[in-house]
Amino acid sequence: MAAQYIPAIKKEHAISLTIANGENSAEGKGMTPQIAQSLFDIGIDVITSGNHIWNKKNLFPVLDQNPYILRPLNYPQGCPGHGSCILEIEKGVHVGVINLQGRSFMYPIDCPFRSMDEEIQRMQERNVQTIVLDFHAEATAEKIAMGWYLDGRVSAVIGTHSHVQTADERILPKGTAYITDAGMTGAFDSVIGMDKNSAIQRFLTQLPIPYKIAYDDPKCCGVIVSMDQNSGKANSISRFQISLSQT
Repeated sequence: MAAQYIPAIKKEHAISLTIANGENSAEGKGMTPQIAQSLFDIGIDVITSGNHIWNKKNLFPVLDQNPYILRPLNYPQGCPGHGSCILEIEKGVHVGVINLQGRSFMYPIDCPFRSMDEEIQRMQERNVQTIVLDFHAEATAEKIAMGWYLDGRVSAVIGTHSHVQTADERILPKGTAYITDAGMTGAFDSVIGMDKNSAIQRFLTQLPIPYKIAYDDPKCCGVIVSMDQNSGKANSISRFQISLSQT
């Protein structure tokens, strides 16, 4: 579905770096090596993820091999893959991308706040001033706290995981772009991308009824952030939500 939107969005807005969270791209849970490659083929530069990145074991070797497919940085040592990367988007201009996972109502992994402190220091030692964080977290409060914690220290804090785009995009006082959730690319005639009836039955019966992917009313959600390459501060942030009927 993203293939119908991403190239046009990149061209229209002259975007120099495109980041996509791909952890639900394989029928709603996980990602395969083939899907990852298809995302790169349409112009995605970095693929971030979250708690579902471990659902497809054939991706594990790719996580080690490809530095631009990220799993959350704050998983314990010994997990496959990388939690951050640095890209040169044009000559002499470097951008750091970091992926973290929250702990409220999620797995009790390492502290995302302290993990972020350490990674920012490593990037600054490499003279990287522009840093973008995908914070994959359940609790709105945890995401907002991370935004305030990092204000002025990173260029953008973009929340993911809830599948529902929030309307709180803003530039924080010290220059960090923030949004609680960027939203999803998927069917909006659904329950966060899944078939409505199966989702409702799960809530009514509390039985592990299999989820089914929904396909009606597909939309692509995201945000566009403009940054000053010298200071690393954000100039603007705007969200978008594009319906298939608009393309």
